Amino acid sequence: MSKNAAKSGHGGHGTKRAKKHEEEEHENHERWLVSYADMLTLLFALFVVLYSLSVVDVVKFTAFSEGLQEGFGTPVTILDDGAAIDAPTDTNTPLMPVQVAEDAAIDGTAQTDAEQAAAAAAAAQQAKETAAEAQAAYDQLSAAEAALQDALAAAGQSGSAEFVIDERGLVVHVVSDPVLFAPESATLLPAGVTVLDALAPTLAGLPNEIRVEGHANSLPVTKGGPWPSNWELSAIRATTVLRHLAESDGVPEDRLSAAGYGSTQPLVPDTDPSYVTVNRRVDVVVLSTASDAANALLPGLAAADSGD
Repeated sequence: MSKNAAKSGHGGHGTKRAKKHEEEEHENHERWLVSYADMLTLLFALFVVLYSLSVVDVVKFTAFSEGLQEGFGTPVTILDDGAAIDAPTDTNTPLMPVQVAEDAAIDGTAQTDAEQAAAAAAAAQQAKETAAEAQAAYDQLSAAEAALQDALAAAGQSGSAEFVIDERGLVVHVVSDPVLFAPESATLLPAGVTVLDALAPTLAGLPNEIRVEGHANSLPVTKGGPWPSNWELSAIRATTVLRHLAESDGVPEDRLSAAGYGSTQPLVPDTDPSYVTVNRRVDVVVLSTASDAANALLPGLAAADSGD
């Protein structure tokens, strides 16, 4: 083999072939748009189907049902509350489910009106019964007031008490000074004993509970005196009257109660010249036996009675 041939052969095998230039595959970063568009299309189709199912066109549904009957020979039904109803073939006749819904709406309205009428009648009856109860309670308290006034008149103590009918019942305002107690004293005066002895028999004969309430004026008690404040003074005066009513003519103790209000519930303001004596009092309250609703009507009945 010649040198040239050797060189040629050697050169043929020794020379490297040039590699082909390979480009990298381009990645499509917008591929997600395809999936996103498909999802939106499916959602739109779903909502269209749902909307079409929720709205029933009577004429179109009738035509659709007739077409199915002609093609398959099977009646088309609509479910109403679980019950199958045959769809009519006459387009002039409204579908039964629509009519049933309309009838149900009419029946519901009629039932609501009936219930409202029944409620109004019941409320009117209740108001009538409450008014009758209030009138009966007022008549009983008025009779008790007349009996107590007669008892005081017989004892010569007509002006020693004032009578008021309010939402609690019959309130007998007995002025403390100078009838029941001397200033800053809880010992009954002779006139107070006479008044209570006159009231006790009538109070004992009543079926009502009796509450004795002690009240004081706004003047402070004397410092260093027997009472720390008007609270104690008003409470002791109330229990003193209660004890005398229970002991003198036997008003049952289980119908008696007492409370002291100090100067918190005055009859007249301090600007009134008589506030010192008028607000210093003991109230004997003949409690009404009626309901709260009936008791709320008592002041109105009293005002109407006094107006007559």
